[in-house]
Amino acid sequence: MRNYFYLIVFLFSGTLFAQNSIDSIMTLNEYLGYVKTYHPIVKQANLIINESEAKLLKARGAFDPKLEVDYDRKKFKNTEYYDKLNATFKIPTWYGIEFKANFEENTGEFLNPEFSVPTDGLYSAGVSISLARGFLINERMAMLKQAKLFTQQAKADQQLLVNEILYEASLTYFNWLKAYRNKQVYSSFLSNANIRFEGIKKSYREGEKAAIDTLEARLTLNTRKLGLEKARIKYVKTSLELSNFLWLNDNTPVEIKETIHPDVETVTSIDDVLKVTGFDSESFDVEAHPKLRSLDFKYESLQLNKRLKQNMLLPQIDLQYNFLSQTPDNIGTFNSANYKSGVNISFPLFLRKERGDLRLAKLKLQDLEFEISTTRVTLKNKIDAVTQEIESYNLQNQLTEELVADYEVMLQAEERKFFLGESSLFLVNSREAKLIENTIKAIDLENKYFKTKASLFNIMANLL
Repeated sequence: MRNYFYLIVFLFSGTLFAQNSIDSIMTLNEYLGYVKTYHPIVKQANLIINESEAKLLKARGAFDPKLEVDYDRKKFKNTEYYDKLNATFKIPTWYGIEFKANFEENTGEFLNPEFSVPTDGLYSAGVSISLARGFLINERMAMLKQAKLFTQQAKADQQLLVNEILYEASLTYFNWLKAYRNKQVYSSFLSNANIRFEGIKKSYREGEKAAIDTLEARLTLNTRKLGLEKARIKYVKTSLELSNFLWLNDNTPVEIKETIHPDVETVTSIDDVLKVTGFDSESFDVEAHPKLRSLDFKYESLQLNKRLKQNMLLPQIDLQYNFLSQTPDNIGTFNSANYKSGVNISFPLFLRKERGDLRLAKLKLQDLEFEISTTRVTLKNKIDAVTQEIESYNLQNQLTEELVADYEVMLQAEERKFFLGESSLFLVNSREAKLIENTIKAIDLENKYFKTKASLFNIMANLL
């Protein structure tokens, strides 16, 4: 890991090496590796899982055993009215059942008779049960199940978020590559225009060329210089945009050096890097897509919420039964001869609140069903569209390569005729302008092809 860090510093730190360092190539695979490892938003995406785990821990806390102590005392004018101590230990369970043990010790001259207990206190052990509402499902049960589903949903959402960052980073890299290749093209043709200009000037001095030829050669030279400057500033801008995705381990942003260049052979490795090699839209399982999995987990959570709201339509019937004993060391003393029991029943007459909550829960489910159906169809159509677009770009790239090759042959032939005196500088410049135009078009087409591959990667949500 330390060597890996030093490698990054070697590549990007402007304070370690001078501008005359040897040029280096940063491949798409290396670049996306840096983004996935160090980009702050990727790290932020990991917080989604941490948050879901914290919520799961919180939901599990509803089933934690609980110790309660209630102490109340009143003393006035040297008279102890009452001194009451009530300590309870409760153990919640999954279905609306709660076990509890209790110790009660009460004294005082004005103590309510119902609180009278033996001198050494009174012990009890019992259970409370919700028979209707809250038995098969209650709020704490639903919260725990929903927290587990949220944890799984968070993993799918995290995958989508990281995938989106990698997609945007890929597009930025392709724009950087396009700007770099355009700059190379204009730089190459500027060199040709400069050589041609110097040659024509020499021929003019020797009386072999007219003065107008030098003017036309200089016009072409300045046009190439202008084109190169535009391409250079575009390359600088895309380099800065690329730097937005490059960070070090300590959240330090990095500005890419001028000696770092993109890989011009990206076309040979893009499928392997983006994991889209041999993609078959027919065999692609859209149901396994993180977006649909996230919606499925959300749907299950809403189903739980609906069950909870349905359960709230039932009456509240709480039973409790406690065995009483003043000698807890003897288990046999806990029997049905001494007990404390009770029942609590409540039921709203109109159930308007409960029926309203249930209706809202059903509407949320219905809304999500529509979203799931729409997402499923949209994903399938996007995959089909991108697949056909890639096939079209494959054909367009082949045709464009042939056009560029043919224009190169035409330019070479026109240059030979020009040096033999059988052509004019105007025709040479026209042929060269056409070659430049189609070369730029070929680069632009390749850029669109790369972006379509990235779109397929993004739709698949296939993490590197």
